[in-house]
Amino acid sequence: MSPRSQILAGIIAFVASALLGSRGTHGEEVCDNPLVSNLPPSSFRSSSQLSTSHGPSFAKVNRREGAGGWSPLWSDKYQWLEVDLQRRTQITAVATQGRYGSSDWLTSYLLMFSDTGHNWRQHRQEDSLGAFPGNSNADSVVQYKLDQPVIARYLRLIPLDWNPTGRIGLRLEIYGCRYTSEVARFDGRSNLVYRLSARTSWTARESISLKFKTLKNSGTLLHANGQRDHSLNLALERGKLLLHHQQDVSSGSGGKLLVSLGSLLDDQHWHHVKLERLGSHLNLTVDKNMQQVQVPAELSHWHIHTLSVAAVQSHGLQTPILPNRNFHGCLENLLYNDLNLIKLAKQNSPQVAALGNMTFSCSEPVFVAVTFTDSHSFLQLPVLTSWLSGVVSIALQFRTWNKAGLLLTFDLQQQEGSVFVYVSEARLRLQISKEGNTLLELSTGAGLNDGQWHSVELNSMENRLSITVDRDEGATAHTSIPLLPAADSQLFFGGCPAQRGGLGCRNPIQGFQGCMRLLKLDGQTVDLIKVQERRLGNYGDLKIDMCGIIDRCLPSHCEHGGRCSQSWSNFHCNCSDSGYRGATCHSSKYEQSCEVYKHKGDPSGHFHIDVDGSGPIKPQLVYCNMTEDQTWIIIQHNNTELTPVQASADTNQHFVSFLYPSEEKQLSAIISQSEHCEQELSYHCRKSRLSNSLDGTPFSWWVGGPASGQIQNFWGRALPGSQQCACGLQDNCLDSSFYCNCDADYDLWTEDSDLLTHKESLPVRSLVLGDIHRPGSEAAYRVGALRCHGDKNFWNAAFFDKETSYLHFPTFHGELNADISYLFKTTSSSGLFLENLGIKDFIRIELRSSTEVVFSLDVGNGPLEVKVRSDLPLNDNRWHSVRAERNVKEASLRVDDLPAAVREAPADGFIHLQLNSQLFIGGTASRQKGFLGCIRSLQLNGITLDLEERARITPGVRPGCPGHCSSYAALCQNQGRCVERASGFSCDCSHSAYTGAFCHKEVSGSFEPTTSITYIVKEPYEASKNSSSLHSSIYSDITLRGEDVSLSFRTSQSPAPLLYVSSFYRQYLILLINKHDELEVRYKLHSNRDEEVLSSRVMNLADGRLHTVTIRRQADTVAMQIDQNAREEFNVTADREFNVKSIILGRVPESEGLSADLAGLASAGFTGCLSAVRCGSICPLKAALLRPDGRVSVTGAVVGSSCAAPAQADSYAAETTHSLSDQPHSVDPGQPLVNTIRTDSALVGGVIAVVIFIVACAAAILARFICIRKETYRNQEVKAAQPGDGRAFAFSGQPDSLSVQSENQKEFFI
Repeated sequence: MSPRSQILAGIIAFVASALLGSRGTHGEEVCDNPLVSNLPPSSFRSSSQLSTSHGPSFAKVNRREGAGGWSPLWSDKYQWLEVDLQRRTQITAVATQGRYGSSDWLTSYLLMFSDTGHNWRQHRQEDSLGAFPGNSNADSVVQYKLDQPVIARYLRLIPLDWNPTGRIGLRLEIYGCRYTSEVARFDGRSNLVYRLSARTSWTARESISLKFKTLKNSGTLLHANGQRDHSLNLALERGKLLLHHQQDVSSGSGGKLLVSLGSLLDDQHWHHVKLERLGSHLNLTVDKNMQQVQVPAELSHWHIHTLSVAAVQSHGLQTPILPNRNFHGCLENLLYNDLNLIKLAKQNSPQVAALGNMTFSCSEPVFVAVTFTDSHSFLQLPVLTSWLSGVVSIALQFRTWNKAGLLLTFDLQQQEGSVFVYVSEARLRLQISKEGNTLLELSTGAGLNDGQWHSVELNSMENRLSITVDRDEGATAHTSIPLLPAADSQLFFGGCPAQRGGLGCRNPIQGFQGCMRLLKLDGQTVDLIKVQERRLGNYGDLKIDMCGIIDRCLPSHCEHGGRCSQSWSNFHCNCSDSGYRGATCHSSKYEQSCEVYKHKGDPSGHFHIDVDGSGPIKPQLVYCNMTEDQTWIIIQHNNTELTPVQASADTNQHFVSFLYPSEEKQLSAIISQSEHCEQELSYHCRKSRLSNSLDGTPFSWWVGGPASGQIQNFWGRALPGSQQCACGLQDNCLDSSFYCNCDADYDLWTEDSDLLTHKESLPVRSLVLGDIHRPGSEAAYRVGALRCHGDKNFWNAAFFDKETSYLHFPTFHGELNADISYLFKTTSSSGLFLENLGIKDFIRIELRSSTEVVFSLDVGNGPLEVKVRSDLPLNDNRWHSVRAERNVKEASLRVDDLPAAVREAPADGFIHLQLNSQLFIGGTASRQKGFLGCIRSLQLNGITLDLEERARITPGVRPGCPGHCSSYAALCQNQGRCVERASGFSCDCSHSAYTGAFCHKEVSGSFEPTTSITYIVKEPYEASKNSSSLHSSIYSDITLRGEDVSLSFRTSQSPAPLLYVSSFYRQYLILLINKHDELEVRYKLHSNRDEEVLSSRVMNLADGRLHTVTIRRQADTVAMQIDQNAREEFNVTADREFNVKSIILGRVPESEGLSADLAGLASAGFTGCLSAVRCGSICPLKAALLRPDGRVSVTGAVVGSSCAAPAQADSYAAETTHSLSDQPHSVDPGQPLVNTIRTDSALVGGVIAVVIFIVACAAAILARFICIRKETYRNQEVKAAQPGDGRAFAFSGQPDSLSVQSENQKEFFI
């Protein structure tokens, strides 16, 4: 290659390199060019300068001209440096440097941007912070890259802090690139119409985007009209963007609101808007906020015919339909898909028509606003001399979020008082007062703290005084008192100076925080720029030429539907009716499962549960059945009854759907979090098959599972997809050639009924029954309530047995809201519960001492600690609960039921918690001092961490945690005993007279005069043995020298026997009500002595009310207590061994050894209710009703009931009790339906005959049964002192059997 060619190739390579160097990796322009270095001196302005060599034009990075940078005359917070970039420019970064060769530099500053040199807008970072970090010396350059590029012509930098040993000094560079756009201005009477090509077809994706700026708070931006007169309308209303779906827009109806977004959009700044259709959804984006809505069904395949901009323009009309709603302002880069409509309008495209006086530039009026930033802000102006004649006119506009604040005050002539114009309770008030006495008060307007601009006019002339709010829409108040300002008076707007210095300003109201503009005195607008330059009046703590109002409720930090309200400096969340609480409505008010309510000691009932805590799933109302060992969540649907199928001539199938009160996400979450779920599915049939079709297609099926569910063809406990019933699985169907009873197709009533237990197929959503139209076919179905038990999260635990052990999980993402809850148990005095770190941010919870838990965090505002101290030690090896929450307003910590500790977050600080390390539980890799003990039910933002799963693969950590009774034993009531389980605990009620999950449910029985319950404590051969050889520990506390008896009763009978205890040696104890309605205890402890009668002083015990009795004997001392009365003590003369033979309740059939009157009383029996009968460890009533065995026998009838209230059926229990037959395959010759199914008269007669036959047989069997039982008792009486088996007959109903009878109405006949 020749030298010339080499030189040419080098030049080409250099140019290509330079061009490519200014492009991004994908060919996009890199927007980081320095913009300041080549600007002329005229592009720089400042508030002041120390000298000509310290002027603003010398403020260029790395330049040494002049004094080496800019320094103002005064170093205070009112100084500023302004740069004019000559045209609107895209700005991406700013760099600062101190003044060369000096100790002058900034440590922090604010950035302001503007298109016009007025109406400045403060730039805020992602977390709404306004301050930017500066320099630490005069030489280094510190660059800050903006999180989002800013489009502006002017930049203003305001120093906040500087080197304390120097003064303000600055050199500056701005980085960015050229910005081009297409702009149009609309004057409120002009608009633009784009008509789409007739060939345009519907597409699943369309978008319209634009930027706009305006001073008006209302006006139509876009109106998209399509076929069938359906349209979408995007308009400003009170500074917000509203998207409506309209039909027949000429009617003037606003249509249906689809979405509302944005706020304060009438601030004369550019706002970006994008409306995008993606399939079945519409996305509306305003600046950084986006909301998605479902496309209305009418618009599912709708496409645009005409797009009107800045007005509602109908197809074919030359004038807008609703001219009062036209847009007044500027639009920029209006794009429909990829078409720039403003550019097409400039090119006179036939598709685009510009109507009215639309211009392709953006000229805008200049309104200089001032911002009153705090309670000390004020603006001072002199009174006009023309006002001394009594003609006064003052006008202004203001906007604020505060309900109260001073707008204006001044003094009157001759010390006649002072005038105050202020906002109070969001109303405008005018008050004239003198020396604390109110001479005049007027009020007008309402809701003035809505953030909108409101105008105020104060006029006084010819003895008339008026105050007006919003002249077009507000109200006016009049009075005849004139205003005569003092000659030396000053007008004070917003507040008074902190140092009044005799200026005569007094503010009994709080200072105004908000914005004001268009201040007019006698119709002349005040030049606020002169005020800023100190050439007019005075001010303090003001930001001039900007309105700094921000909407703290957009986006709203109130979760779960909480309503956001705000003041100038803060916001508040109203969580009422949301089901959540806390500063941001983040934490649920409800527990996550019935299991948690149960272990708080709550009884069965309806409860709200929130399955995901602070997550998005709403709370739901369910029934919690706490009466069994398992805690059941029961969710009903719209039909749980046994329902006959009504055949229809219109269809060959019967379809029924089941509606649940819970939403789909709620149901799915409950099923997923439960260990077991079940739902009864019963099909009763007579010549109605399920699956026995010729082609193998099932006649009937059901739909179940999450979302809309899937078709299921199995029944009962059969396997999914098996097309079988429970009898097929057990191989006991009526016809062994089929897998379902109903498929035998017998002309008899039978059923296929069982529980569905595969969680993946629950709940049952619908049922389709097919074989119901043949002659003689009949069917009925029942789908029970959904029942689930077992909270997999509540008992999920890990045991840390080494200080160096820990568990780790993925990073916790709780940027704006984070809640952490768990239970812990330890004997150690300190340890780390949880830690997650970021580059600077962190979150940590630890046990700092045996009485202190500390929640510490940092989100960028510096470390913060929240501490809770307990008076009692927390390392007592009992479960303690911890709940920590952090949100944008505060951090809080609660331990057990101690008062919560709260620390508020700064109003304008960092709000995002940014973590990036793993989440460590129980310790960290870098800390040697970890946690020793148990952590259970650890939840972060409502999501449970599976500690057990991770513990199984982690050395030094074991899954699960024993020892629950140390904390929960107190839940076992009435002598119930806490028993440990692998996951949780249970209450053993075998020694308690009560039953239920916590031994809290009374066992009561209604007695008749003939009712007798006998419990054989010892057989005769046992009594002859040494007392130490008793065969069961349950008799160990029936000692020979003392008794412990308790019971409750309700009766109107007197005298009446309650309880009789006998022995083999003519000893006895009898508890009775005497003829005076008093309680008596009769002891006979020595066979050769008379009985001893102990009578209580408590009277009227046969009053039909419930009474509780406790009797304890130790040797010769007897203590008796009735209800809440004082305990009574007695002494008995005999102190003998008492070998208990039997305990009898009600009628006493044996009278041997009793006096004649006592025998007559005992044989008369007891009429009333007995409850919770306990004699030592023996509970005879409970044994008879719930656990009958060979030691208990019953004569007469005893009905299980409630002594505390009249016996009544439990309607809910009746609803949810399973109605499954003992043998699902058994043939029932009668109808199995609750509601009668119509049959012919012959069948009815047959059924009646069968019923009569069954009743006759039952009567014969019962008579035989009674005879046998009587003979048994005769034999027992003859052999009273001889050994016998002592076994009682089986009762006619077992408590464990499934029965339609209520639990409280169990009746036994012998």
